[in-house]
Amino acid sequence: MQHLYELMKEKILKALSSIIDPDLGKDIVSLNFIKNLTIDKGRVSFSIELTTPACPVKDLFKKQAEDCVKAIEGVEDVQVTMTAQAKKNPLMDQDKKMLDQVASIIVVSSCKGGVGKSTMAVNLAIALKEQGATVGLFDADVYGPSLPTMIHANSELVMDGPHIKPINYNGLKCMSFGYALEQSDEGPAILRGPMVSQIVSQFLLQTKWGECDYLVIDLPPGTGDIQLTLCQLLPITAAITVTTPQHISFIDVVKGIEMFDRLKVPVIGAVENMSYLEVGKEKTYPFGQGSLKRLINEFGFQNTISLELDSGISECGDKGVPYLETYPKSKNTKKIHEFTQQLVRDISIIKHGENQLPKIGYNQKEGIIIKFPDEEKCFDPKALRLECRSALTRDEFTNDLLIKPEDISDDIHPLSMNPVGNYALGINWSDGHSSLYPYEQLKTI
Repeated sequence: MQHLYELMKEKILKALSSIIDPDLGKDIVSLNFIKNLTIDKGRVSFSIELTTPACPVKDLFKKQAEDCVKAIEGVEDVQVTMTAQAKKNPLMDQDKKMLDQVASIIVVSSCKGGVGKSTMAVNLAIALKEQGATVGLFDADVYGPSLPTMIHANSELVMDGPHIKPINYNGLKCMSFGYALEQSDEGPAILRGPMVSQIVSQFLLQTKWGECDYLVIDLPPGTGDIQLTLCQLLPITAAITVTTPQHISFIDVVKGIEMFDRLKVPVIGAVENMSYLEVGKEKTYPFGQGSLKRLINEFGFQNTISLELDSGISECGDKGVPYLETYPKSKNTKKIHEFTQQLVRDISIIKHGENQLPKIGYNQKEGIIIKFPDEEKCFDPKALRLECRSALTRDEFTNDLLIKPEDISDDIHPLSMNPVGNYALGINWSDGHSSLYPYEQLKTI
């Protein structure tokens, strides 16, 4: 009997090994996703333990598993249960034990105020929750907290010993200094920088978050004390950036991306808010065009969305209800859900995948050498310098060169070359210019 059991088990695991995780690039058996396998005559049951309950391919995995096991001779019935890995963050110190059951931390940044960052943070958290995850949402802005306005709570903050219970909004765990201000007789927060950072840290670390697949942190605008404190205090998984079409917003977004790069936080998505207005079937661009395209070209972002101007977004923010819940079938809602699904996949790759950066080298004979996992490419320094997509080298709308090839010295060479995040290569050239080359661009040259 034991021999027959082992033989059937081997057949089942072999069949399941044909199912490949599209993000991690490995089969679900070698990834150790198969748990609690039982075989009782012709009845087979097992669990598929995913990296997150918000996995966008969980339904596909379940159907594929049922189909391939049912096809095995002797199997009469298959029961597949979809589960997710326990929420645990092994990088948390003892003084951060309220966060040790938070699996992933996502920060939402803009550096420029008024671009819809808080709106995006709220609706990102709602999208993650609607996709099956347990989610916390923390408003890190002390001077101008938005969360109490955008999510009206029917309950007050309650202490649980030395800790604070988060506000529960339809299963979403919310915390903001603004909720405390609403319950007090104090006026607006008039505080110096160090005290603000201390308050943010205290509220974040003393909130009883419990188990969370994702904690979304809505950062205040800028690149100041709070941003630095949180990035140095917490093992942040990833960041997304929010902008608008105006050039001034793009400039500030670049500052934020550079800050995250220095702090070793990968920026894995970009949102352009208030991108266009659609009247009938015609789109107009009241705030101009080009910022998101420049982010894609210059930084290599692959997960991006452009959100339409929609009075419903403002209306929901004023009423204190999330846009995604009020307008579940709108175009913007669909875009945010698709963006969130890709975000979940990118985070899974960061945490569980093998995201290998290319190896970089230079010598006078071969030029700049870039070794990708699947190929090696060599570039003439002058030719690569002319491929730079910065606004000083190419027209941001037509992509035409703004400099002549003869303006670049034939003996130009890199002074330094360094990876920027996990998406691009930064080169400081001997002519004083700095270039950023997304890896996807380098593969196509």
